[in-house]
Amino acid sequence: MSTAMNFGTKSFQPRAPDKGAFPLDHLGECKAFKEKFMKCLRQSTFDNSKCRLQSKDYLECRMNHQLMAKEPLEKLGFKDLVDPPSSQTQKDTKP
Repeated sequence: MSTAMNFGTKSFQPRAPDKGAFPLDHLGECKAFKEKFMKCLRQSTFDNSKCRLQSKDYLECRMNHQLMAKEPLEKLGFKDLVDPPSSQTQKDTKP
């Protein structure tokens, strides 16, 4: 007789990783974007607010290569760097 008794079978349910945890870029698909971002950080004494454009480009690359879940850039804190829709820019240019 086994000393361990199983009083219920619980099946393991995998879940998506928490924000900030995503697969590594093993194939180097976004390496150039990462290098530009890291170079910018070093040049700005690691003030990441000066490297927001490079950060946005890197995250876009990761989303485009399925290395992280697609998220609207506005939700990731890049609302000011996102181009407005073309219909909005036409409204803004009319007198």
